[in-house]
Amino acid sequence: MIEISFGKLLLLALVALIVLGPERLPHAARTAGALLRRVRNGWDSVKSEVEREIQAEEIKRTLRETAESARTAQEDVQKNFRDAGTGVTGAFRDTEAQVRDAYTEAQSAHAGRREPDPERDMLPLNQGEAPGRNEPHDRT
Repeated sequence: MIEISFGKLLLLALVALIVLGPERLPHAARTAGALLRRVRNGWDSVKSEVEREIQAEEIKRTLRETAESARTAQEDVQKNFRDAGTGVTGAFRDTEAQVRDAYTEAQSAHAGRREPDPERDMLPLNQGEAPGRNEPHDRT
């Protein structure tokens, strides 16, 4: 702003006293003070408005940066879930293949066996005579 030293201020007051006279000088000083106050208040309001705009821009920039970092984190999480899903799917496929192989082996092992014959393979409990303890059962 304008730098006014004490000497310049004293010179300005002396010129004002000479030009305006002692009767009008107090009224002119009050008017000049009110005018100076309005200018200062206007300057302060403009300054605060600019500061608010700067703060709003900083907040917007921070929000954009935060949104970008959140978007990046979301993409990373989605990629990790996709990778995990691929791993789980692969594990299920491996397990499915193992179960299918085991089932196929069990079917082929079962196909090679003969069907049980109740006359031949059952215990002779209905025949009236139970085999002795030392007699072996015919279980082939």
